[in-house]
Amino acid sequence: MGDSIIGRCAFLGALCCAIAGIHFVSKKRSHPLPPGPPAGSMLLGHYGQMPWGSPVTVFREWAKKYGDVVYVRYFGQPYIVLDSAEAATELLEKQSAIFSSRPNTMVYKLMGWDPDVVFLPYGPQFRKQRKIFQTSFSPQACVEFQPIQLQNAHILAHGLMENQGDPVQLLNRFTIAAAIGIAYGHQIMSADDEYIKIIQDSATALSHGGMPAGTLVDYFPVLQYFPSWFPGTHYVNVAREWKWAVRKMIEWPYEVVLKNIAAGSARPCFVVNQLEAACKEVLTSDEHEDIRTAAAVIYSAGSDTISFTLQKFFLAMLLYPEAQKKGQDEVDQVVGADRLPSFEDRDSLPFVNCIIQELLRWHPVAPLAVPHCSTEEYVYKGMRIPKGSYVFPNTESMSLDDTVYKNPFEFDPSRFLPPSEGGRGEPQFEPAFGFGRRLVGSTFARSVTVLHTNFQRVCPGKHLALATLWAVVSTALATLQIEKARDETGREITPSGEFNIGFTRYVATGKLRSY
Repeated sequence: MGDSIIGRCAFLGALCCAIAGIHFVSKKRSHPLPPGPPAGSMLLGHYGQMPWGSPVTVFREWAKKYGDVVYVRYFGQPYIVLDSAEAATELLEKQSAIFSSRPNTMVYKLMGWDPDVVFLPYGPQFRKQRKIFQTSFSPQACVEFQPIQLQNAHILAHGLMENQGDPVQLLNRFTIAAAIGIAYGHQIMSADDEYIKIIQDSATALSHGGMPAGTLVDYFPVLQYFPSWFPGTHYVNVAREWKWAVRKMIEWPYEVVLKNIAAGSARPCFVVNQLEAACKEVLTSDEHEDIRTAAAVIYSAGSDTISFTLQKFFLAMLLYPEAQKKGQDEVDQVVGADRLPSFEDRDSLPFVNCIIQELLRWHPVAPLAVPHCSTEEYVYKGMRIPKGSYVFPNTESMSLDDTVYKNPFEFDPSRFLPPSEGGRGEPQFEPAFGFGRRLVGSTFARSVTVLHTNFQRVCPGKHLALATLWAVVSTALATLQIEKARDETGREITPSGEFNIGFTRYVATGKLRSY
């Protein structure tokens, strides 16, 4: 009898615990996931519904139907697409402590990109790399590099005026030369310079690596150990094929600077500044790796984005000649014909600055960029965002928000001018410089408004990038008449204005020829 009572009590106790546990879990899970399209299957999720070559348009269409926070699943991995600046600001900026990590990008890790601050998950190494950039590329620190930027902008303008090759190749050479000069103090003098080949090889590796966190090996890391013929190992094979290029890009230029320092011939540059700031005769291997990797980021992260933005500039000047004329008139009025623009003229050329801001908004370089990863579960507006979600801010959609930007598909620099100067006073497009990770660790209040953002800290590469763009745009407006090419019969060739979408974008036309 006693055993029976004890058994019943034990059963009832276990039942109560189970009910309490179920209640606790159900209460915790009471918030629904964000809305999204129905999954194709339980196992594959939305596999087959997301075109990884150009998912931006599909994501934007889903957002029109399901809202600005969309949930999809890919092989069991939750994806959150943020289609508005409001949602991206609330999550990636204001909750940056939760949303500042990165997914496991296996392809880029296998290539050797993993020390790159762009791909680093949030942690000590990330904080160390960010500190290097924040101290090295503040507005004051960037002044040191302005002569390099202007010199290479002048070389570019001369090459375009003299028709010294394909304009896109000249633009690529400019971005490489400017980045290499800043990072390593090397001056590129010819198209067959060894540095150009190194960067082109590493850029090829990056462009062939697939969408970050979107390849099969990202979901099934065991594929990295399979032979090349095994199904699903395509991107593993790409990583194996191009790893040498990434390592050479990171290691070889750095070793050249060390040799130049030993020979007493090193020029001022980022690497020299970092080695001098270390105040040590002998650095540890980790300290060398930190500086070596940070230097490589200057051109691995910046060269493609700057080159594409400048391609957009020349395309926009062809398609919107009234913007070119207005910019030229402003430069002529302020600078005159006796000299070229200098950075001292920057504040006196508001329309030139508006052209650059519109280049950042019009067809953003990285429509989705590298995804964020949530480190814990979070509830936003009653929607549950699971821990470990890959979070994509749809920058393209934000740039096309017609509640913020009138006629968003048009290239219109005057939109940023105040109404008193004939503009509409629309906000600058801050999402071009990403969300969140720059604010981690801030101990003061974050002052953030949608799109027109007053960040206490900014993307550490922002000032350098804007200065590089300004050097080229102002010089081009002062020296070039950008016109459409003509065919064999003399008729103008109008570029399509189409863009290829990948990890970063490229202008899908080469008809940028007559200057």
